[in-house]
Amino acid sequence: MKSKDERIQEYKWFFNSYQYVPVEALDSLGFFTAPASTKYHGAYEGGLFDHSLEVAKQLVNLTEKLGLKWESLKAPHIVGMFHDLCKCDNYVVDIETGKYKYNPDLIIPGHGEKSVIMLQDLMTISDEEIACIRWHMGAFETDTKMWEYYGRAIEKYPNVLYTHTADMIASRIIGV
Repeated sequence: MKSKDERIQEYKWFFNSYQYVPVEALDSLGFFTAPASTKYHGAYEGGLFDHSLEVAKQLVNLTEKLGLKWESLKAPHIVGMFHDLCKCDNYVVDIETGKYKYNPDLIIPGHGEKSVIMLQDLMTISDEEIACIRWHMGAFETDTKMWEYYGRAIEKYPNVLYTHTADMIASRIIGV
């Protein structure tokens, strides 16, 4: 199992020592120690970072292999790394079981929207990056009324679809 310090080094390596969001800001949110879920991919301490890094790597890989065009060269790195930023405070350890459970004291619910809100507090992001992060859940969007908006987002920003694909590769194929 990797340590928090090892994850921080991986973060710095991935962004070539230039962090778009400072390590200190992410560390204060728990980005390097939070789980990615309670029972699915990354359901362990540090799983959120491990999952996010893998999604970012897969999105960069898809960009290179498929010749995807982004509004900014940094976008696949930013979108992949911060698409699940909302999960920094989504889970807490249950004192009785020692396992992660949903945080009952959340102030802002949601997934894609919450990640966008949190990231906008840390850096400026483009409309394309916002759309990719907001709609990265793809067909796993639970409210089917939202699928129309998801479809329009893909039509305007095709990389929305590839963000979802990178997330599925990381979580469903690689398993992190």
